[in-house]
Amino acid sequence: MWCLTGRMTTAGRVARPSILTVDDDPAVSRAVARDLRRKYGEQYRVVRAESGAQALEALHEIKLRGEEVAALLADYRMPQMSGIEFLEQAMDVFPQARRVLLTAYADTDAAIQAINVVDLDHYLLKPWDPPEQNLYPVLDEQLRAWAVSDRQPPQRVRVVGHRWSPRSYEVRDFLARNNVPFRWHALDEPEARCLLTAAHQDGTTLPVVVTADGKALVDPSDAELAAEVGLSTEPSADFYDLIVVGGGPAGLGAAVYGGSEGLRTVLVERIATGGQAGTSSRIENYLGFPDGVSGGQLTERARRQAVKFGVELLTTRDVVALERRGAARVVRFGDGTELAAHTVILATGVSYRLLDAPGLGALTGRGVYYGASTTEGPNCAGQDVYLVGGANSAGQAAVYFSGHARKVVLLVRGDSLESSMSRYLIDQLAAIPNVEVRTHTEVSGGTGEDHLETLTLLHNKSGETTTVPAGWLFAFIGAAPRTDWLDGTLERDEHGFLLAGPDLGGTPPGWDLDRAPYHLETNLPGVFVAGDVRADSVKRVASAVGEGAMAVTLVHRYLERS
Repeated sequence: MWCLTGRMTTAGRVARPSILTVDDDPAVSRAVARDLRRKYGEQYRVVRAESGAQALEALHEIKLRGEEVAALLADYRMPQMSGIEFLEQAMDVFPQARRVLLTAYADTDAAIQAINVVDLDHYLLKPWDPPEQNLYPVLDEQLRAWAVSDRQPPQRVRVVGHRWSPRSYEVRDFLARNNVPFRWHALDEPEARCLLTAAHQDGTTLPVVVTADGKALVDPSDAELAAEVGLSTEPSADFYDLIVVGGGPAGLGAAVYGGSEGLRTVLVERIATGGQAGTSSRIENYLGFPDGVSGGQLTERARRQAVKFGVELLTTRDVVALERRGAARVVRFGDGTELAAHTVILATGVSYRLLDAPGLGALTGRGVYYGASTTEGPNCAGQDVYLVGGANSAGQAAVYFSGHARKVVLLVRGDSLESSMSRYLIDQLAAIPNVEVRTHTEVSGGTGEDHLETLTLLHNKSGETTTVPAGWLFAFIGAAPRTDWLDGTLERDEHGFLLAGPDLGGTPPGWDLDRAPYHLETNLPGVFVAGDVRADSVKRVASAVGEGAMAVTLVHRYLERS
């Protein structure tokens, strides 16, 4: 059991912030808590736990009570969950808490590793006696740093819109994917009418977004919305060492490695960092996360990591052209502005293909969605959800929606999932009672007035069609690269994927260097490609991150020889 030392806060008093310590040795755990209570007991509540799981339970209870945690002290060597693993999970609950690892002299390498893994603030060698010399000075410094940090919870943006408005859905999705806290108010709610009245709006034009400082935005563009909620949209310079186009796993991997290795790096993203992986409800085969991690959590950590290394992240910037201008590589945005650098890494990923079936186009955003919109999960409660696709993204979405919907029906065009989905996901789906997999099935049509109401399903072997009532359809089919804007600039295969390195078939036309293109280099020297947009790439998160890192290595090689 975890326990609190000191008296509980009486009603009406502001709770003291907590210092949490976790060690699996009860004697050590009591000794740490004793020393902490002796010095800090008047100002802080001391929480003691004897396992990582107990400590996480304590953190979640503190979070629910609306209280704060100032510092976390975790022993490195614990069974089931090491101190590093605990601190990594604790970051998601209390990201501002100072993190200290207790370690033996033989484990100092682990402490150095933790500096990178969990942004460790300090590590202490055991034993720490006397505490006046070895414990208190360290913790005093950490608590001072915590006290002056900005810990105010962000005020929520409020969105008023129509439940089945495509633009209202896009705004909610944009805010969610960019980790902007918001509250949704459907048009028929009393609070929505109050907000519209205060904004001098009658509800004719929606959505209306009320920012945290009370400014009302009527049907704002993504760029306007980004600027008002504090997302960065403008570069701070005109020239960089590296421009990364695309904020999925490959782009984030490139940005982190570029920034950490001293390159002045800017990442340009059209909608939100994370790409398709960022919308995944659960990724369970990514190295280092045995219990799985949501795409949002994974990409948010990568985003924070990139920022820590000085990378600039720009959102709502749509790149429409790329050109060589002397030694510079220049990207042009949709608004006509430009940005230049020595090198460019293209990591634009792929987009889901649209369903080519009568009636569905007009219902996009009104019951028909592309990709897993986790913002819609709670709205599916007690209803049937249909998913189209047989790859991992569809399987992960089926697992997620099974926790909300009455039934999840996965529609697969082929005869099984074996060739397209990871075995662990196939086994998971087979064990969930409210998930049904229908093979040889395609969507041939849909109907609805203001939102999706029915689907027509075609059995592609027998030719039989069935019409079913349906209010929710999520599609995960195909992989279409968004590379039309590079036509005539970079070489692509017949499907639009970018060719690089050996796939260019030797020295490409117009190549003016005394070497062949590097492995991930396109036919334009200094322009590299990473991730799903590259021809014949492995469509997995881990491989995309690896290619992003590899591309930065090749950028260094290019710069050294330029």
